[in-house]
Amino acid sequence: MISKPRRAGDYPDREVDCQEAMEPGFQAIVECMIEAGWTREEAKRALRRLIAADNVTQKENAKVEAELAIERAMIRAGRPKPC
Repeated sequence: MISKPRRAGDYPDREVDCQEAMEPGFQAIVECMIEAGWTREEAKRALRRLIAADNVTQKENAKVEAELAIERAMIRAGRPKPC
């Protein structure tokens, strides 16, 4: 089970607490990968690439959401969509 933050909102050691909460799951993933035949380095490299891909996805999603918000605002204002 993953530990919850010690309190709501931001606090000085929140990032450390998050890392500590994630550590058992991370180790379990790496161990499962090793048992399946992957090396520890391959598993860590794959996790880094998954994180990078997730970052790109989040940025693209934010860009699309911003574009949609602009289009909705223009429609509400009665202005035509730019070409």
